[in-house]
Amino acid sequence: MKLATAQQTRELDARAIEERKIPSIDLMERAAEHIRDVALEEISPRKPGTCRAAVFCGSGNNGGDGIAAARLLFLAGVRVRVFLAGKYEKLTKDAMEMTGRLSDCGIDLEPFDPDSADQRSWAKRSDLVIDALFGVGLSREISPDSTFGAAVALMNEAQGTVIAADLPSGVDANTGKLLGLAVKADRTVTFTLPKIGQFAGDGAVASGKVSVCEIGIPKDLVREVCCPAQTVGAEFVRSALPARKADGHKGDFGKLLIVGGSVGYTGAPYLCAYAAERSGCGLVYLGVPESIWAVEAQKCVGAMPFPLADKKGLLSYKALHKIEEKLEKCDVLALGPGLGKSEEITRLVCELLRRTQKPMVLDADGINALSGHIDILDARRGRVTILTPHDGEFVRLGGDLSEGDRIKAARAFAVQHGCTLVLKGHRTITATPEGNALVNTTGNLGLAKGGSGDVLTGMIASLLCQGATSVQACAAGVWLHGKAGDLAAEHLTEYAMTPQDTAAMLPLAFASIRDLK
Repeated sequence: MKLATAQQTRELDARAIEERKIPSIDLMERAAEHIRDVALEEISPRKPGTCRAAVFCGSGNNGGDGIAAARLLFLAGVRVRVFLAGKYEKLTKDAMEMTGRLSDCGIDLEPFDPDSADQRSWAKRSDLVIDALFGVGLSREISPDSTFGAAVALMNEAQGTVIAADLPSGVDANTGKLLGLAVKADRTVTFTLPKIGQFAGDGAVASGKVSVCEIGIPKDLVREVCCPAQTVGAEFVRSALPARKADGHKGDFGKLLIVGGSVGYTGAPYLCAYAAERSGCGLVYLGVPESIWAVEAQKCVGAMPFPLADKKGLLSYKALHKIEEKLEKCDVLALGPGLGKSEEITRLVCELLRRTQKPMVLDADGINALSGHIDILDARRGRVTILTPHDGEFVRLGGDLSEGDRIKAARAFAVQHGCTLVLKGHRTITATPEGNALVNTTGNLGLAKGGSGDVLTGMIASLLCQGATSVQACAAGVWLHGKAGDLAAEHLTEYAMTPQDTAAMLPLAFASIRDLK
C-alpha cells in the first residue's frame, strides 16, 4: 500500500469534492460508519446497550468524523457522551452539520472540562474511547497544560479500547514523530490511504492496529497519487520471489559465499548460512577463521564451511586471496556476521568492496568497517551493495536520525551513496538508490535478540543469489523474516523464541504466501 502525506490526503479530499462533486458531508458520514463498525467489532459479542463510549472531538473535520460516529454508535445502542475539546464557534461547516444531527438524537456536544470529575469518570470507565481531536491536521506540539493535552492524557488513562479517527492525536502524519503528548491507540481507522506516520517512528506504536477504509474517493484519483514510500505485504513478497525451474538443479538456484565469524562468535555465520539454505539458495559456502573452522564444520549440514587465514581468532588480511578465489565461482558475497573488529578486518572489508564487482550484502562488523571509509561505498555506485544496519550502525556510517524521521533519513542515505539500505528496527525500512522506501509490516519483539540480524542477512543474500533484484531481495527477505518471527512467537512466545526458531519457521513463512490467489 502507498503511504501518503498529510498534504496528499488533503489534496485527494479536495479533488473529490471540487472536481468530482462528491459532497464532503457524505465523505464524513462514510468515515463515521467505518469508525462505528470497528468500535462495534471491539465490543463484540457484548450487547451494545451494556456498553458506553466517550468521544473526544476537535473543531475541525476530524472532530466532525467523531461527532458523526458518536451518533451512529448511539443508534446502534451504545451509551455515548461527546466532549468538545476545541471551540464551538470554530466548528467547520460539516462538523456543525453533524452536531445538529447528533442533537436531533437528544445528545449534547459537551464542552470538555479537564476538572470535571463527572467527565473524567465517564471516560475512564468507558468501554470505547474515540480520539477525533486532530487527525492529520496537527503540526504543532500538544502541551500537557492545554485542554487538548488534558484530553490526550485522559484518553491514555482510560480502561476501554482507544480508537483513533484517521490518526492518533499528537502523531506527525508525515514522520511518525510524537508532537509532545500523543494518544496511544489500540486501533486506528484511517481513510483512503494509510499515512507515513502510522508506519514509522513512534507513530507506528501509537497507532496500534491500522484499518484502511474507503470513503468514496474515486480510485483513479487515488492511483494518481505518487508516494515514495509504501508498505510491503504478502502479495508483493509472492511476486518478488524468484521463479524455480521445474527441471532446475542446485547450480540454478544460486551460489552464495558468506564470510564472517571469530572466536566467541561462532553462531552468527552458522545462523546466516542456515537461513540462506532455508530461503532456497542452491549452494552455500561459509568462509571462517581457521581457529573456528572445526566448530562450524560440526554445526553445518548443508552449508560448506572452509578455513581462512586468521590472526588471534579474527580473520587476517591474508584471507583476501582465498576469498576472491572462492567468490569467482559464486554469485553473491555476504560479509560481516560475527566478523569482529580489527585493523586487518577493516582493510579486508574495504579491499573487497573496492575490488569485487559482484553483489555484496554487508552486516554487523562488515558495516562497522566502513565507518570513516564511506568513499569506498560511493565508489561502488552502479554495483549492487546492500547494507543492513540498525540505528546505531547507521549513525556511525553518517546517517542522520536527528530529525526523528527514519524514512527520510534512510532514503537520503541510499540516494547519496548509491546503495540499497535496510534500516532495521520496528517497521524495518528498505530504501533504494532511486529514493523510494518500502516499510515492513511483520515482526515482533521476539526478534530483538542477538542473531536475528544474521538470519536476515542470509535470507536477503539467498534471494539475491536466486535472481531477485536488490530491492525485491531486501523487502521480501525482511517481510518473510518478520513473518517467520510472528509464527515463532505464536508457538513459543516472544520471550522464549530464538533466532534459530525464527529460521526454523521459514518453511511456514514461505508456505503462507505460496497459495495466495
